[in-house]
Amino acid sequence: MFLWILDRYGYGKIIYMERIPEPELMDTFEQARAYAEADFDEPNSLFVNLFLEKFNDITITSTILDLGCGPADIPVRFARRFPECEIHAVDGSEAMLFFAKIRIQKEPPEIQKRIKLIHALIPTDSLPLNKYDAVISNSLLHHLKEPDSLWKTIKRYARKGAPVMIMDLIRPETRQQAAMIVERYSKDEPEILKRDFFNSLCAAYTIDEIKEQLQENQLYSIDVSPVSDRHLLISGRL
Repeated sequence: MFLWILDRYGYGKIIYMERIPEPELMDTFEQARAYAEADFDEPNSLFVNLFLEKFNDITITSTILDLGCGPADIPVRFARRFPECEIHAVDGSEAMLFFAKIRIQKEPPEIQKRIKLIHALIPTDSLPLNKYDAVISNSLLHHLKEPDSLWKTIKRYARKGAPVMIMDLIRPETRQQAAMIVERYSKDEPEILKRDFFNSLCAAYTIDEIKEQLQENQLYSIDVSPVSDRHLLISGRL
């Protein structure tokens, strides 16, 4: 539930339901398979299109870091869009990387050779390069027990001026609203996916919480805003 309170000026303010964390890794075979087989064309297309819109002056010829790549649909889309770049696709779940490998093998050899799958946990495990030309992440932040894990990794590995773009879920005001969103967008998906979607919505951060995280990590050039009824976008140049 949420609370409606008055601030000291007498204006109403919504207090969202408390965040309910979920496991950091989707590491069961059933979870990973359901996620890999689900239809995420709309949000994944939105992710790529927003990147092109936000950073329309850039041509990436070096390496993109994708944190929390899941079954690798977004790395494939970026490899197609930026034919001269290499993508380091990182995930902490071996089950997810199993399906990511299957996904990449469906692509032409020219795409396959430019996507490197990396099993690593952030922020503790080292990544192959010292700096990356761009850092992207989709639907990872809400899984993290400590959101600073993401911000520290970005500050560590993004070169100065590098585009940074993260898309994630927005926590709804109530569990009832979360259930309605699941029904609206996943009613035909398997029960395991609907359950995980609901849990992810309840584990997501609000825009105000993310603004606070960015301030605490001195990421003053990074902005956050809603881009759909269930997604927010965090973007800027480091």
